Amino acid sequence: MSVPKIFSAELEGIDAELVEVEADLHVGLHSFNIVGLADKAVSEAKERVNSALKNSGIKPPSKENRKITINLAPADTKKAGSRFDLAIALAYLLASEQIKPFDSTRSIFIGELSLDGTLRPVSGALNVALLAKRIGLTSLFLPSHCAEEAAIVDGITIYPIKTLSELINHIEKRVIINPILHTTVIPEYPKTTTMSEVRGQEGAKRALTIAAAGGHNVLMTGTPGTGKTMLANALQSILPIPSLKEQIEITSIWSSAGLTSNHSYIQNRPFRAPHHSASPSAILGGGTNPKAGEISLAHRGVLFLDEFPEFRRDVLEGLRQPLEEGRICVARTKKALSFPARFILIGAMNPCPCGYFESDEKECTCTAHDVLRYRKKLSGPLLDRFDIHITVPRVPINELRKQREEDDDSQFRSSVAHARQIQQKRFETLKLPIHTNSEMRSKDAELFSKLSEDAELFLKKILERNILSTRGYYRILKVARTIADIEVSEETKKEHLAEAFQYRIQAE
Repeated sequence: MSVPKIFSAELEGIDAELVEVEADLHVGLHSFNIVGLADKAVSEAKERVNSALKNSGIKPPSKENRKITINLAPADTKKAGSRFDLAIALAYLLASEQIKPFDSTRSIFIGELSLDGTLRPVSGALNVALLAKRIGLTSLFLPSHCAEEAAIVDGITIYPIKTLSELINHIEKRVIINPILHTTVIPEYPKTTTMSEVRGQEGAKRALTIAAAGGHNVLMTGTPGTGKTMLANALQSILPIPSLKEQIEITSIWSSAGLTSNHSYIQNRPFRAPHHSASPSAILGGGTNPKAGEISLAHRGVLFLDEFPEFRRDVLEGLRQPLEEGRICVARTKKALSFPARFILIGAMNPCPCGYFESDEKECTCTAHDVLRYRKKLSGPLLDRFDIHITVPRVPINELRKQREEDDDSQFRSSVAHARQIQQKRFETLKLPIHTNSEMRSKDAELFSKLSEDAELFLKKILERNILSTRGYYRILKVARTIADIEVSEETKKEHLAEAFQYRIQAE
């Protein structure tokens, strides 16, 4: 008698890996064993499966076949979670010949069983659908709660399952389950704080528009209550709507972490704002079974770190690699996992611990040592990775009480969207795997800058004074290129370079 095999999947970071579930029944003392480097949640599947089978009207094993062995292969890959319940139950049903043999080689089965046989949602549904498409499988059976999320992947037939009995009836062809249709995504701008709601702060709005257009990192400094948090929230409202590919990237990360709300796909660019007390693994990713951290959950969106110097030093220094490479590598004893982390970093800080250093409105109570120690929390290499440095001043009361002008968010959005389209066309022409100017390598920045004669002379004067670091030089070129894209200019002109330089000079 051949041993039945059912395909399921395990998550390795954000990538799903195929797992074969085998079942064997033979004579021996009654037992139900699961082997294959399973963790506690997987080992407990035998209790859930036993009860679900009984409450679904399935007969128990015969007296001659009392010993049940379930193997999860490959055996050297650690299995975690409850997503194997459905595959284990099917493998047992085939081994005990309680359902007719069927072609299971083209399908993946995932889902957690309740004691009454209903299916509970599991994390990573989209990731498993991507795995099925990658290795050439045709169908995915999973809990109905996860079906909409998985249906964003085209080319895979998604079968939503509510109960174990429903799946058995489908296999026996008594009641056929209708597959869910491929999801058509029509995202909209998020309902959040908009730029038009921010009074004054025209300089900061301009800087954030440039940041949104080119994917640049911004560090905002200002006294308490000047609107730094509000500006950071408003940035999300002018970021371009993500493409289908970007939505799949974002959703796969959130799904692997079990954070997809209502088990649907993510339509908007994420905005993450962790507290400064968060641990390194919470921000950067990790844990016993490594999961995506805040920097990965902010992929293709915004990571806002308020009270920037108050974050732990190891957390801040850990940002340096992903800010350069767009990925974070989480190394463990047996394996290293890589998570995508291409985000816009927005940092907000006060000029000193009390927040009123060199302020005209309130006297600073900090000593010179306090101010120096506060600013020393941010290393030079970290500050160097911010393309734009701005000071956010306090808005006068009479400015706050002015009557609001008409909503001008469409102007911000159109400027950003058009600049992104220019960049996308530029990079696609040369088949470069990047999306925004901030992702350009040094040679790309030189190639695409196209400095005018005045800009060349201005840059030469800057370099002669040794004001800029090497990284600062290339970051100025990138920001200036973004400003030129916003102005729809083929050349990078002197005024574009000058504006980029003024955003950079505070970091040098």
